[in-house]
Amino acid sequence: MLQAHGAASIVGDIFSAMKNVAQVHDMTAQLTRLLGIMAQLRHPETGCPWDVEQTFTTIAPYTIEEAYEVADAIAEGDMGDLREELGDLLLQVVFHARMAEEDKLFDFDDVAGGIADKMVRRHPHVFGETKFDSEAAQKSNWEAQKSAERATKAEQSGRRPSVLDGVPSAMPALMRSEKLGKRAARVGFEWPNLSGALEKLDEELLELKTEIDVPAPDKSRLTDELGDVLFSVVNVARHLGVDPETALRHANAKFESRFRAVEDSYIAENMDIADANLEDMEERWQIAKTRV
Repeated sequence: MLQAHGAASIVGDIFSAMKNVAQVHDMTAQLTRLLGIMAQLRHPETGCPWDVEQTFTTIAPYTIEEAYEVADAIAEGDMGDLREELGDLLLQVVFHARMAEEDKLFDFDDVAGGIADKMVRRHPHVFGETKFDSEAAQKSNWEAQKSAERATKAEQSGRRPSVLDGVPSAMPALMRSEKLGKRAARVGFEWPNLSGALEKLDEELLELKTEIDVPAPDKSRLTDELGDVLFSVVNVARHLGVDPETALRHANAKFESRFRAVEDSYIAENMDIADANLEDMEERWQIAKTRV
């Protein structure tokens, strides 16, 4: 009986392995197909004129846009839309890799191989013999790996490494300010508590108000002081453990819902909101706040 059970187990393992191989083959076939489609689109003579004339610079905005659309699909919980948006994002990777291959810089295999190597290197507890006692120890090792990689890149570029290396300048400013603050905090450049961050925010608000009160205020000075206020707000968010990007997205959604409710109230009365006065709109806004 045990022998029969063992044989059945082996057969099951074989079928499972065959199924996995088939799935990998199907996935590889589709990826190969996608790479071929991109090569055809970029063909200088028979390709699509729009695709042919694109560069890394012109495609970059689309790459960022597709990443945001993936995030939107996740936020909406729409898995069908997420599948489609992930495909659009994958196309961006394939597009950039194809252009790099044409310039003999690297190709898609290099991209996939590079990230695979990085994941193995950063997970020695999964792909090696290293053991971590806690999640905190694992995270510490992860950060140490990333720091070492950034230092190597800096050395190869002939510049001094910094804890701020690797924070993309193209990131949305709100997200980048949070990232910069976190990096600086790792070496102790941080307010010891929330009250310190709040006091700094009050200080920056006062400086902004002072600049506003100057006769004929200078636009560049106002921009500078307002930027300091926003940066300080992000620092407060970090101390509160609140993601500032998420907080602002929530505020945007809340404002949109309430303002649309105000618009609907005018439509229901056959009135044009453009003809309304601020006092009446504020009254309707307060009503909307109780409902949305």
